[in-house]
Amino acid sequence: QVQLVQSGGGLVQAGGSLRLSCAASVRTFSNYQMAWFRQAPGKEREFVGAITRSGGSTYYADSVKGRFTISRDNAKNTVYLQMNSLKPEDTAVYYCAARRGYYSNYALVLSYDYWGQGTQVTVSS
Repeated sequence: QVQLVQSGGGLVQAGGSLRLSCAASVRTFSNYQMAWFRQAPGKEREFVGAITRSGGSTYYADSVKGRFTISRDNAKNTVYLQMNSLKPEDTAVYYCAARRGYYSNYALVLSYDYWGQGTQVTVSS
């Protein structure tokens, strides 16, 4: 069983920055492709971005491209989400997710096997 423990988040003014972390309790972290999703009140969970197992490639939703950066440290079993130039519409609960399978669609929620507990990010205008 893989456990994902998130940290970071909080309240920030528009234009500010936050960094989220997600630590995995797993023997071989590099076996897992990682992603970040978010869910605002009354909305479905949406894809934010993903990173490949080696960390060599990243993929982002258009809404965050150029502002958010995903990285991972396989030696520390941790994936990060650096969020810059935050906007009020970025307000949501953010989740990290992990999967072992190989899928072409990084945004497919049901393809992820494990989820973090969620972290609230609130951006004030």
